Amino acid sequence: MSTTAEMLAHQFDGTLLGNRHVIIHGAESLDRAGPHDIAFVAEQSRARELQGSAAGAVFVGKDISIGSDGVENAGPALIVVDDAQAAFVEILQEFRPQPKPKQLGISPDAVVAESAVIGEGTSVYPGATIDDKTIIGENCVIYPGVYIGPGCIIGDEVTLHANSVIYHGVTMGDRVIIHAGAVIGADGFGYRFEQGRYIKIPQLGGVRIENDVEIGAGAAIDRGMIGPTQIGEGSKIDNLVQIAHNCEIGKHNAFAAQVGFAGSASTGNYVRCGGQVGVADHVHMGDGSTVAAQSGVHKDVADGHTMFGSPARPELDQVKVLMTMTKLPEMRQQLRELQKQVRELTKQLDEKAGND
Repeated sequence: MSTTAEMLAHQFDGTLLGNRHVIIHGAESLDRAGPHDIAFVAEQSRARELQGSAAGAVFVGKDISIGSDGVENAGPALIVVDDAQAAFVEILQEFRPQPKPKQLGISPDAVVAESAVIGEGTSVYPGATIDDKTIIGENCVIYPGVYIGPGCIIGDEVTLHANSVIYHGVTMGDRVIIHAGAVIGADGFGYRFEQGRYIKIPQLGGVRIENDVEIGAGAAIDRGMIGPTQIGEGSKIDNLVQIAHNCEIGKHNAFAAQVGFAGSASTGNYVRCGGQVGVADHVHMGDGSTVAAQSGVHKDVADGHTMFGSPARPELDQVKVLMTMTKLPEMRQQLRELQKQVRELTKQLDEKAGND
């Protein structure tokens, strides 16, 4: 694929500043782009990097202030659009089209139970296993090595990548994506300690995953003990995330890698967790709340609050704590000086009292 800056400006209804004839046949990040690549700038802090960029053209958001000097000296042709990142993502996909799954139907080398029901247009690759009384919707893709246990219900246009494991009794909505090696519906970590040993508590609930959820590689979502563990519509779960039994995750949540939710934790809608956040059991995180990376959440988080630290505190409180900690060496020295002064004053008072 090859195009020009002028054609891209027309395609994305943008305003062109600079060389309209520059030929573009690739898309790269701003720091890696060459003279025939397009990049993007979506944040004001990166606008100054335009002058040193070798890119042929750059999408720039309308809210980015680059000034007359920046335009004249930027080098790349600038295409000013409403949303620079969205325009870049769209053109990136045109330059790098992804291979579409093969329409295989049901491979003779897959193991499919006679009682399973599989919808039209679904491809089941060699080496996949679909167990008894499972129902799979239309236009799904089941890659090699996938195991789907008995009694699962899977919606339309679901993609299960290689070696993902779906235990029995899991329910999925439409357009769910499960990446390689993820495990959905394993037993929750439930035990009673009796007479010096751990006794397993049966985990008899399932997992319910709503529409448009994406679950990353190596993630684990445990089944509930009684009712199902739930993942709300549109939520995005990164690689190596652990969600324990009976958790209830709201809609459009986003969890980065290595986040861990203990049993019966819950979230509202539009909750975000940075990498390696740990959430204690039975804690609830309110709508629109955010927790920064490596934080430990041990009590409920109110709607809209931003928390960080371990234990997690409200953002402003934690900033005060961190600012105080940076001053500890100075405060320690001041304390030593005060102790020395107190000792000297005490000595003087004792000497004065003795003289009297």
